[in-house]
Amino acid sequence: MSGDALNTAAIASAPQALWEVCAMLGEGVLFDAVRQWVWFVDIKGHRIHRCAPDGTDRRSWDAPGQVSFIVPAADGSMVCSLEDGLYRFDDEDGSFAPLAKVEADETGNRFNDGFVDAAGRLWFGSMHDDEEHPTGRLYRFDGAGIAAADDGYIITNGPATSPDGGTLYHTDTLDKRVYAFDVDADGKLSNKRTFTTIEDGGYPDGMAVDLDGCVWVATFGGWRIDRFDAGGRKVGEVRFPCANITKLAFGGDDMRTVYATSARKGLSNEELAAQPLAGALFTFRADVAGQAQNQLKLQD
Repeated sequence: MSGDALNTAAIASAPQALWEVCAMLGEGVLFDAVRQWVWFVDIKGHRIHRCAPDGTDRRSWDAPGQVSFIVPAADGSMVCSLEDGLYRFDDEDGSFAPLAKVEADETGNRFNDGFVDAAGRLWFGSMHDDEEHPTGRLYRFDGAGIAAADDGYIITNGPATSPDGGTLYHTDTLDKRVYAFDVDADGKLSNKRTFTTIEDGGYPDGMAVDLDGCVWVATFGGWRIDRFDAGGRKVGEVRFPCANITKLAFGGDDMRTVYATSARKGLSNEELAAQPLAGALFTFRADVAGQAQNQLKLQD
């Protein structure tokens, strides 16, 4: 798809680059309303990034490996993933402290996207780092123990839940399919079914759900974010000036400011020259509010 054909749908304003950070694989963006920060990571660049909601007051930290997501915890700390599990991240001194080992012996895998639901549980997935074998799993972390919730993925992506918390959405990126599950009060999944498939080009990546129950799905290689109603029907899209859009999060005082990450990964030198904003953190205004970022509840 050519950048000349891009336009912005009526569901949102045109995306603007907030931080031209040139991330190799930007991911995991979130809006921390408590501390008024926007957080995101560069998985392949081994970096954690943070800025103010308007893009100022920028700060970055080196990570000791591929860091795929970062989420706020209820105790005021930040929790992220590295290749062998979950870690506490201290933004004062930049240190990483082990929290829970996960797939420590699965050397071909790494973790990908993560999301905290309204009950304070962390949902996150692993994937085959070379993107060849279905060794990826979806996990649930309730602050004390970790349980595998689904498996058989080459690339897991985009956990998110409906506003009532009764539906979990999860992506099989290479199959271009978004699944829906029923979620009970204990976090157990059932009734796995196809919610939607991506048919307009690109691969489904990270996602977020607005207060109307519509699912917004970033597309890697698709130049856009798609919006689907609760029945899985596409009802809008937001076009970007670069191809690889990886994740979005709602934020701001009215939860209508959207932040989105992008990636330079997989683009040729010619494509990078034509897409100078690839790898940037973007922002735009949506016509509907999204759900607030939840905090991970850690148990002693």
